[in-house]
Amino acid sequence: MKVLYGLIVGVLAWSWVAGQSSFEEKATSASNIGMTVTNFGIIGNAFGASFDLEGQPSCEYPKGSGIEHLFDGGLWIGAKLNGSVEAVTTGAIDASSGYTTGARGFEFTAPVGSSLNERSSLFNSPLYDFNAISHQDFVADFADTAVFIPGTSIQILGHDNPLGVGVHMETYNWNYPFANFFVIMNFRITNVGTNSLDSLYIGYWTDNVVRNVNITQPGGSAFFNKGGNGYIDSLYMCYEFDAAGDTLYTQSYAATKFLGADDKTGFRHPRVDPNFLPHYNTWQFNNTSDPLYFFPQDDFARYAKMSNGLNHFAPPQQDWATQIRPALKAASNRTNLISVGPFTSLLPGESVNIAFAIICAKRAEDGQPIKYDTDAQKANLALNAQWAQTAYNGEDANFNGILDLGEDKDGDGIIDRFILPSPPTVPVVKVVPRDNEIDVYWTKASEFSVDPISNTQDFEGYKLYKTSVGFDVKDVVDIAKELKLVAEYDIPGNSYSFNTGLEEVLLPTPVTFQGDTTRYHYKYTFTDVQNGWQHAISLTAFDRGDPTNNLESLESSPLANMVRVFAGKPGNDGFQNGEPFVYPNPYYAGASWEGASSFEEDRKIMFANLPSNCEVRIYTVAGDFVDSFTHEESYDGSDTRWFTTYSDPSKTQFSGGEHAWDLLSKDNQIIARGIYLFSVKDLGTGKVVQGKFVVIK
Repeated sequence: MKVLYGLIVGVLAWSWVAGQSSFEEKATSASNIGMTVTNFGIIGNAFGASFDLEGQPSCEYPKGSGIEHLFDGGLWIGAKLNGSVEAVTTGAIDASSGYTTGARGFEFTAPVGSSLNERSSLFNSPLYDFNAISHQDFVADFADTAVFIPGTSIQILGHDNPLGVGVHMETYNWNYPFANFFVIMNFRITNVGTNSLDSLYIGYWTDNVVRNVNITQPGGSAFFNKGGNGYIDSLYMCYEFDAAGDTLYTQSYAATKFLGADDKTGFRHPRVDPNFLPHYNTWQFNNTSDPLYFFPQDDFARYAKMSNGLNHFAPPQQDWATQIRPALKAASNRTNLISVGPFTSLLPGESVNIAFAIICAKRAEDGQPIKYDTDAQKANLALNAQWAQTAYNGEDANFNGILDLGEDKDGDGIIDRFILPSPPTVPVVKVVPRDNEIDVYWTKASEFSVDPISNTQDFEGYKLYKTSVGFDVKDVVDIAKELKLVAEYDIPGNSYSFNTGLEEVLLPTPVTFQGDTTRYHYKYTFTDVQNGWQHAISLTAFDRGDPTNNLESLESSPLANMVRVFAGKPGNDGFQNGEPFVYPNPYYAGASWEGASSFEEDRKIMFANLPSNCEVRIYTVAGDFVDSFTHEESYDGSDTRWFTTYSDPSKTQFSGGEHAWDLLSKDNQIIARGIYLFSVKDLGTGKVVQGKFVVIK
């Protein structure tokens, strides 16, 4: 059994080391959600307002789309100290600028020297760890016991009555296509103080904001007041959608779901205990006057919200079904809180385990306006939530907290949670772009995968995907949907798939490449590919499914090994293949591959047929120097902003003899229209050749 929780530092008390405060944040990248996670337990980055994060997402889905779903969020814990005084510790609250050091309501801190650790269950990951749960785990420990920021003299405002809890947090995200739309947050909360924590409630608060930041930049009340809200009783899940903002460019939901918990009495969930209740609350951001949707500003009001949800309201307050629920669909700036309890009293040294999920989903089309928020529109959200619950349930297939007959897959006598059925291992792929062609090589490693649920080798075949020309310069890009199936190969002679066989792509002899000892067994070649245009390519492996567990065929994630490829001329050492040239030539401003960007930095032309290692210098016809760059065979596009806007230099492959230029001078000035000269010096031979190109505005 995998070790699920780490140790809480200092069971009876936390001690702090003098020095500088430790704060670390990272963004999830295994799944299709890019969400900021911190070692203080805060999620989201307030769209960059909280932290100096250049280009890091707050909660972007799909990754690279610019569609954000979260300002920030944090864990809430409320209890009566020794059965009397109500106290609540908040990980985050309504704050216009998000987290700032010592800010009121951000009451968890981490010891000096601590960090946000990362690990992976993927065998080929440099962060592989036997104890990892998902393809990318973040692990941190924090507590509410400090009233000053550790290592500083900065007092946390309003943090006068700490509960005395230590929290071990683990977040999980997977790259499986059936599970790449949620991030699970798993907490072990330990009473590290001296008080008994009675009538305990635990919740998760989020300030969701669903907007497309490529269309509308964050800022001002008009950006934040367009959200509609709701709660799905059967799924124990609250959500938000864009009701009146960038609706044509968002069309997605952001949700927080309670998955399950356990304490010293066992499994805790409303399904098995009618006295253990979910409570949903929402309020208008920083509102202090609304009698129902007011922001709770002290522990007494916060505890009341945590222990009495709007979903339990009835007249004479307001009726949940007929009044509150319909009203929440109207656009406003609201925050969400879902809490559960009460838990059994938590004595010093005792712990509670609890898990929530942040879930995103595309809105399903039903022909109705977005503001109606119909059940049909939430179909994908409900399905995604069910997969998050499946991941939490693990071996507990009937979700009763008891290890029933046939559920103990590994025979250890304990319910193992956070287990998903697994498609075959992501294929090991090498992509080689050439002149108007792209070669894709891969190994046989996926064929020996064992599913963790069925314990069988159930590999069936491979699927090859590629994007169409121009996919990258659309207004909204969901690259998972832009990948189109090109070819499929599977094991012949059985009742699964198409029985096409693997012989068509099987090499007579495995091949290796310089500097790469991996043996590649298969090869597919894309022909008639336009040079200089971006193509995303991915290869997946799929299995035969598991009828016993009612699972259809599972496929590895197309995003896991996706490469962005630019076909082009190979390295032209010694100019043996002719002289270098530029394309498009002439260049017209706003070339079709540049997209809709209005920024001059996002222009580009390609220098082609270059030596593998050379220097390119550009001049006006009058001989004035304009700019220069050095080209190497390992060029990845990172020196030209177009590739950071529309591509990903960390995942690009070029042919070795092509290099983009942004049509800006060495002083970043826009060049004028006219004829330009260039020289190319082969740094291997010293030979120099010259050429020219034309810019037409």
